[in-house]
Amino acid sequence: MTEETKKKSKWLPLESNPDVLNEYAHKLGLSRSWAYTDVFGLDQELLAMVPQPVASVLLLYPITANNEKYRKQQAQKEGQIISSDLIFYKQTISNACGTIGLLHSLANSLDVSQVNGPLKSLIEKTKDASPEERAKILEEDDGLAEAHKSAGEAGQTRAPRPDEDVKLHFICFSQKNGRLYELDGRNSAPIDHGPTTNLLEDSAKVIKKYMELDPTETQFSVIALSASQD
Repeated sequence: MTEETKKKSKWLPLESNPDVLNEYAHKLGLSRSWAYTDVFGLDQELLAMVPQPVASVLLLYPITANNEKYRKQQAQKEGQIISSDLIFYKQTISNACGTIGLLHSLANSLDVSQVNGPLKSLIEKTKDASPEERAKILEEDDGLAEAHKSAGEAGQTRAPRPDEDVKLHFICFSQKNGRLYELDGRNSAPIDHGPTTNLLEDSAKVIKKYMELDPTETQFSVIALSASQD
């Protein structure tokens, strides 16, 4: 495969399924003392059921005109404080938002979760690079592409073809230096949502805003990276 072909290739979308994400992340080097788990609701009593501590939160949501307008407004708001400790990946590969979300989730929680193996090597390789340089490294990583392909073919639903137009998107919420950040590879930089003392609860507040923009949409899914209960 030529470099130009790689850049134009599309990956299989990932299913929003903790089993799929866990198999993917553990193969890449995430310690089995940590695992992805479903968040079944955003009310306080349901959030309290999520194992603690929570290292990051993933949201899969349907792309609509309403939430696209909101996303762009948030990205342009003034007064944002972007921590230099954040690791942000630009998404330049179609349908790779699941892997980008996973990388954001793990690369920005190394202070609490344990990561080794290929994933740690990739994170260290991209740590001091620019978002654009990181995107280039991901484009050329055949091992990551193969791991994503395997994860994309797993799960309970039929894997879409790479050429199918999938209107669902993964983003990640992480905390760094006491602030909540929304990490979306389609943006040019992270979005700062201000101070946080509880990552899960404060992420839920932002997620609710996305849901309120399109109240008839049902394809929202929230997953947390938490200490494993096994």
